[in-house]
Amino acid sequence: MSTTFADYAAQEQARQSIADAVLIHTYTLCEALKHNYVETAIRGHQRYVDDPYHQQKVEELKNNECPIDFIIESGRKYHKIIFIDGGGHRSVHAFVDRKTGEVYKSASWKAPAKGVRYDLRIIEQREWLFENADWSGGYLYAR
Repeated sequence: MSTTFADYAAQEQARQSIADAVLIHTYTLCEALKHNYVETAIRGHQRYVDDPYHQQKVEELKNNECPIDFIIESGRKYHKIIFIDGGGHRSVHAFVDRKTGEVYKSASWKAPAKGVRYDLRIIEQREWLFENADWSGGYLYAR
Protein backbone atom coordinates (compact mmCIF):
# COMPACT_ATOMS: atom_id res chain seq x y z
CA MET A 1 0.00 0.00 0.00
CA SER A 2 1.49 3.33 -1.02
CA THR A 3 1.25 6.55 0.90
CA THR A 4 -0.80 9.25 -0.74
CA PHE A 5 -0.04 12.93 -0.51
CA ALA A 6 -3.11 13.38 1.70
CA ASP A 7 -1.73 10.78 4.14
CA TYR A 8 1.66 12.48 4.13
CA ALA A 9 0.07 15.90 4.70
CA ALA A 10 -1.98 14.57 7.63
CA GLN A 11 1.08 12.97 9.19
CA GLU A 12 3.11 16.15 8.73
CA GLN A 13 0.34 18.18 10.36
CA ALA A 14 0.31 15.76 13.32
CA ARG A 15 4.11 15.99 13.66
CA GLN A 16 3.92 19.77 13.59
CA SER A 17 1.21 19.89 16.25
CA ILE A 18 3.36 17.64 18.49
CA ALA A 19 6.37 19.91 17.93
CA ASP A 20 4.23 22.97 18.75
CA ALA A 21 2.96 21.31 21.95
CA VAL A 22 6.54 20.40 22.94
CA LEU A 23 7.61 24.03 22.54
CA ILE A 24 4.67 25.26 24.64
CA HIS A 25 5.47 22.70 27.36
CA THR A 26 9.13 23.78 27.26
CA TYR A 27 8.11 27.40 27.87
CA THR A 28 5.87 26.22 30.72
CA LEU A 29 8.84 24.33 32.21
CA CYS A 30 10.91 27.54 32.07
CA GLU A 31 8.16 29.39 33.93
CA ALA A 32 7.94 26.60 36.52
CA LEU A 33 11.72 26.76 37.06
CA LYS A 34 11.64 30.52 37.53
CA HIS A 35 8.67 30.23 39.91
CA ASN A 36 10.60 27.63 41.94
CA TYR A 37 13.59 29.99 42.16
CA VAL A 38 11.38 32.81 43.44
CA GLU A 39 9.76 30.60 46.08
CA THR A 40 13.14 29.25 47.21
CA ALA A 41 14.71 32.71 47.37
CA ILE A 42 11.77 34.14 49.34
CA ARG A 43 12.03 31.32 51.90
CA GLY A 44 15.77 31.98 52.20
CA HIS A 45 15.35 35.70 52.75
CA GLN A 46 12.47 35.26 55.20
CA ARG A 47 14.81 33.59 57.66
CA TYR A 48 16.25 37.04 58.38
CA VAL A 49 13.04 38.88 59.31
CA ASP A 50 14.75 41.76 61.13
CA ASP A 51 17.20 42.63 58.34
CA PRO A 52 15.97 45.43 56.02
CA TYR A 53 18.06 44.08 53.12
CA HIS A 54 16.29 40.73 53.22
CA GLN A 55 12.88 42.38 53.63
CA GLN A 56 13.61 44.46 50.52
CA LYS A 57 14.64 41.36 48.55
CA VAL A 58 11.42 39.57 49.51
CA GLU A 59 9.37 42.55 48.32
CA GLU A 60 11.31 42.69 45.04
CA LEU A 61 10.73 38.98 44.43
CA LYS A 62 7.04 39.30 45.24
CA ASN A 63 6.83 42.19 42.71
CA ASN A 64 8.30 39.99 39.94
CA GLU A 65 11.74 41.61 40.12
CA CYS A 66 13.66 38.38 39.61
CA PRO A 67 17.44 38.50 39.04
CA ILE A 68 17.52 35.23 37.06
CA ASP A 69 15.85 33.94 33.93
CA PHE A 70 15.36 30.76 31.93
CA ILE A 71 15.25 31.11 28.16
CA ILE A 72 15.00 28.72 25.22
CA GLU A 73 17.39 28.53 22.30
CA SER A 74 16.17 26.15 19.63
CA GLY A 75 18.62 24.18 17.58
CA ARG A 76 18.25 21.60 14.85
CA LYS A 77 17.37 18.75 17.22
CA TYR A 78 16.91 20.21 20.70
CA HIS A 79 15.40 23.13 22.57
CA LYS A 80 18.16 24.22 24.93
CA ILE A 81 16.90 25.61 28.26
CA ILE A 82 19.44 28.19 29.37
CA PHE A 83 19.78 29.56 32.89
CA ILE A 84 20.89 33.20 33.12
CA ASP A 85 22.05 34.26 36.57
CA GLY A 86 21.92 37.74 38.08
CA GLY A 87 25.32 38.64 36.60
CA GLY A 88 24.33 37.64 33.07
CA HIS A 89 26.30 34.39 33.07
CA ARG A 90 24.67 31.62 31.05
CA SER A 91 24.64 27.85 31.51
CA VAL A 92 22.62 25.05 29.99
CA HIS A 93 19.99 23.76 32.38
CA ALA A 94 18.48 21.00 30.19
CA PHE A 95 17.77 19.85 26.66
CA VAL A 96 14.33 19.01 25.25
CA ASP A 97 14.04 16.98 22.04
CA ARG A 98 12.04 19.13 19.62
CA LYS A 99 10.17 16.20 18.06
CA THR A 100 9.59 13.89 21.00
CA GLY A 101 9.48 16.14 24.08
CA GLU A 102 12.04 14.01 25.89
CA VAL A 103 13.92 15.97 28.58
CA TYR A 104 17.64 15.40 29.13
CA LYS A 105 20.15 16.66 31.68
CA SER A 106 22.93 18.63 30.01
CA ALA A 107 26.36 17.07 29.65
CA SER A 108 27.92 20.19 28.14
CA TRP A 109 26.96 23.40 26.39
CA LYS A 110 26.41 21.51 23.15
CA ALA A 111 25.14 18.07 24.12
CA PRO A 112 22.71 16.35 26.47
CA ALA A 113 23.67 13.56 28.84
CA LYS A 114 22.64 10.05 27.92
CA GLY A 115 19.33 8.80 29.17
CA VAL A 116 15.92 10.40 28.95
CA ARG A 117 14.86 11.90 32.28
CA TYR A 118 11.24 12.86 31.48
CA ASP A 119 8.84 12.92 28.54
CA LEU A 120 6.69 16.04 28.14
CA ARG A 121 4.16 14.11 26.03
CA ILE A 122 3.22 11.90 28.99
CA ILE A 123 0.69 13.84 31.06
CA GLU A 124 1.68 12.36 34.45
CA GLN A 125 5.39 13.08 33.91
CA ARG A 126 4.67 16.57 32.58
CA GLU A 127 2.44 17.50 35.53
CA TRP A 128 4.95 16.09 38.02
CA LEU A 129 7.72 18.03 36.31
CA PHE A 130 5.85 21.35 36.41
CA GLU A 131 5.12 20.86 40.12
CA ASN A 132 8.51 19.50 41.25
CA ALA A 133 11.22 20.79 38.92
CA ASP A 134 13.74 22.81 40.88
CA TRP A 135 15.69 25.70 39.41
CA SER A 136 19.05 24.17 40.34
CA GLY A 137 18.41 20.99 38.32
CA GLY A 138 18.38 18.33 41.01
CA TYR A 139 15.33 16.72 39.40
CA LEU A 140 17.43 15.91 36.30
CA TYR A 141 19.71 13.41 38.02
CA ALA A 142 18.96 9.77 37.20
CA ARG A 143 16.03 8.35 39.11
